[in-house]
Amino acid sequence: MFQKLRFAPRFHLHKFIAIRSDATFTKSYDLHLLSPEEGPKKEVKIDKDEGLKLYKKMVDIRIMEQACAHLYTVKAIRGFCHLYVGQEATGVGLHSIIGPEDCIITAYRCHGFTFLMGVPMIDIVTELTGRRSGVSKGKGGSMHMYAKNFYGGNGIVGAQVPLGVGVAFSHKYLNKKAVCFTLYGDGAANQGQVFESYNLAKLFMLPCIFICENNGYAMGTQTNRGAANTDYYKRCEYMPGIRFNGMDLLATREACRFAKEYCNSGKGPILMEAKNYRYFGHSMSDPGTSYRTREEVAEVRQKRDPIKNFGQELVDAKLVTEEELKAIDKQGKTIQAKLQEDALKPPPPPESDLALDVIATCPGCPLRNSSVFKPLKHGYTGKPINFE
Repeated sequence: MFQKLRFAPRFHLHKFIAIRSDATFTKSYDLHLLSPEEGPKKEVKIDKDEGLKLYKKMVDIRIMEQACAHLYTVKAIRGFCHLYVGQEATGVGLHSIIGPEDCIITAYRCHGFTFLMGVPMIDIVTELTGRRSGVSKGKGGSMHMYAKNFYGGNGIVGAQVPLGVGVAFSHKYLNKKAVCFTLYGDGAANQGQVFESYNLAKLFMLPCIFICENNGYAMGTQTNRGAANTDYYKRCEYMPGIRFNGMDLLATREACRFAKEYCNSGKGPILMEAKNYRYFGHSMSDPGTSYRTREEVAEVRQKRDPIKNFGQELVDAKLVTEEELKAIDKQGKTIQAKLQEDALKPPPPPESDLALDVIATCPGCPLRNSSVFKPLKHGYTGKPINFE
């Protein structure tokens, strides 16, 4: 993916090291039903401030997820816990080009997107530990998190894809110049409802960007053992597609920028495939070593790590110094320790919260319980979550 580097001419001296104001990198993409002239720009420019900002966001997601991994190990987090470690560049690169009305919907590996869409890290971690201060009041857990213009976090495999088409339909119906990024995994890509969603999106020419995050394994099954066609970006004969290196932040950013401009120009939906890799198992209950080797994971960490490689690109381009990156890494370790320390401090939701958030417009009214003779009642008079 990294082929050529061209520096901008402006620079200044900092600790006897030339620091440039911006640099241009060359990226490559695989295209379907698009000519090379139509695809994303191969020349990708970035300046120092943006580079450091994007690097920090990837570090923030990783340290948050590592805190969650620790809390799961000590049994402070129970149940399902799906971590985004290794896939940070896909989320951060995508998020870097969204507008105020663009929307995102994804599957259960959603902690990173929840953070990017504005939810504080501590609210995500306390949601996982089942605390009332969590983003879903401690009742959603790992798979059900939401924010403004972020529609989850969905636990049913592939079910978020038709929901994303519905969000895109609302954009068109309301004449909004906005898109919906609809993400799913390589395993979910084989679901029938995904292909039904392609059909509806193209039929109504909706501004829907389908992104298959291909991390190589559907739960514990390698892609080539579960799919006859592993070129996920080519899976629709009537929709253009793009495959990009999802572990390369700049390639991701430029591919998503192109897809957004394509949809906003009225050309309808587009299909994308992000090639990335998860370091942990499918969930924390999966050691991730029964269907792949430890050596494979170690090799990816060494050669393809999105944070390490992006940081090295910035240093090699003389946009930043190694000391600046190390300062961000050091700050991240402090934040991680604080998250682990504070994760269990808030109280859990009381039993009276069971009846909350079931019906949006029913303050104080009784709700049916498992027995019709024992209706539930609202025991909490606080305000509902407001994402505005």
